[in-house]
Amino acid sequence: MTVFEWIDRVLLTAAVVMVLLAGAFLLVRLWRGPSMLDRAICLDVTAALIIAGLGAQAAFSRDPFYFPVMLVLAFLGFTGSVAIARFIAVRDRPAAVSGREVTAEEERGA
Repeated sequence: MTVFEWIDRVLLTAAVVMVLLAGAFLLVRLWRGPSMLDRAICLDVTAALIIAGLGAQAAFSRDPFYFPVMLVLAFLGFTGSVAIARFIAVRDRPAAVSGREVTAEEERGA
């Protein structure tokens, strides 16, 4: 094993350890998160950590098979985050303006 291979192995091991440590902190935050938005952000970061772990696995095994999987997971994580953000925005919207109910036409701007 050359010096460069040894450095490569050490750096990849350090990357995997950091991803695992970040995952442990993420689980703690997911469990203790006081709001729904905190938990939604944790799920988005979970997708990013899975992508980082797959990237480390691809670098470790020198196999490009994981790159399309990482792209699909990134797309799914993005669309999931947008959907959760829209759900929270609709749920937290005030129901009344100036003491009267807001109709569907007024919400759309018609």
